[in-house]
Amino acid sequence: MKRILVPTDFSEHAEDALKVAAQIAQKNDSEIIVLHLLELPHQMNDAILGSTSIPETMLFMKKANEMLDEISSRPYLDGIPVTEIVKIDKPIHGITQVSKDYDVDLIIMGSHGSSGVEELLIGSNTEKVVRNSEIPVLVIKKEISSFKINNIVFASDFSEETKKPFEKLLNFTKFFESKIHLVTICTPNSFKPTHVIEKAMNEFITEFNISDYTTHIYNDTNIEKGIINFANSINADIIGMCTHGRTGFAHFFNGSISEGLVNHAVRPVITLKI
Repeated sequence: MKRILVPTDFSEHAEDALKVAAQIAQKNDSEIIVLHLLELPHQMNDAILGSTSIPETMLFMKKANEMLDEISSRPYLDGIPVTEIVKIDKPIHGITQVSKDYDVDLIIMGSHGSSGVEELLIGSNTEKVVRNSEIPVLVIKKEISSFKINNIVFASDFSEETKKPFEKLLNFTKFFESKIHLVTICTPNSFKPTHVIEKAMNEFITEFNISDYTTHIYNDTNIEKGIINFANSINADIIGMCTHGRTGFAHFFNGSISEGLVNHAVRPVITLKI
């Protein structure tokens, strides 16, 4: 975990994410990349090419750089290498491009969540990054003064396609010396017999060299609630999930459990794309 990317809109939630990044960076001698993306109005983007609005654009850039300088001087970042980047780009494309350009290992984002009509029609930039990022995304919902991961939940169906994402999660758990709790959520709409689930989980876990783990089957009305309630029952520090990155109608009709958790779970959520 040599490079951690923290996108910021200068909000309190973004700073909560940066504080967690600082704690991880101090533990692992990591570099933090703080990114602010300027998404200018369409007419101003057009004007940039025509040079009529360059002074206004430069003013926005100057102010953003000043604010990044101020953030980078926070005491909790002392001794940590910090790279500041301001780009004119759409959030998803900009975050993806910087992640590739700087060979980022982890993205940490703050989120306040959303609900109701806002969630259905708009969604958040954090949700969109969770859906599209090839790099693990850690979502922080509130300030955490001492970021420790003693217990991590990994909720899955333990299918073949989840093995590669699980390997990435194991690197995370080894780094924090965490105990991992593997769980399958059974619902009325996704019911499987206990012996079928146990067989799948046991076959899954034998392929990995881990010793500090537990396996569970948890019943609830839907998968998202089941994950949250199970995490509460063991007082988990973080929830791990795979995401398919569905878009369009497939995403609309099927929904995304990972994105739902990003919106509704109070605990940090780490997502890993299949």
